[in-house]
Amino acid sequence: MKQQLLLVLLVAVMLVPMWVIAAQGPTHSEGIAVDKSVNDVQPLEGFIDTPAELTPSQVGVVVWVALLSLLGVLAAFHRFMNELARPEGDGHRPVTDGGGTVDFGWLETEDRWIVGYDPPSDSIAGFAAMAGLTVLTITFAALFSGEYFTLARTQYFGIYAFGMFMSLTGLTVSYYAWFMPHIEVAERREH
Repeated sequence: MKQQLLLVLLVAVMLVPMWVIAAQGPTHSEGIAVDKSVNDVQPLEGFIDTPAELTPSQVGVVVWVALLSLLGVLAAFHRFMNELARPEGDGHRPVTDGGGTVDFGWLETEDRWIVGYDPPSDSIAGFAAMAGLTVLTITFAALFSGEYFTLARTQYFGIYAFGMFMSLTGLTVSYYAWFMPHIEVAERREH
């Protein structure tokens, strides 16, 4: 708990001065409108009301908050998928020292040995998760491409790219959780 509090405090110390500077805001200027008699593109139209102009300070704060939020989401997603693939207390115990015949000669040395091995689950749920995420990735890639190559009415490049990359992240995490063994290794170190 202390580590989490320290991490939040560190992030706050970094972001608060940036936020104070960013709160000053830009000088007000009139927005530039697209001539609708020429084309139908509406680049500022979206489902979230956003400002038309941001200062570099405001962009910096938004980027830092987005990156830190993304890091938290990815960590939570990784834990969720790992728990989904290998729940605690499911009756399956990993092979430990002397408890099985796991042989990874390339991994074991005099100073390093395997203390826990949990084989991949290879379950149907893993295949279903990967199939669903593959379809989602292809869908977002098609939407992104359609937005790029056509005269779109609204521009959701960021939303489609985010969906595509998060789906790819989900595929990677799903593969790790369901189709790779989890190996715990102990190593003797000299200080």
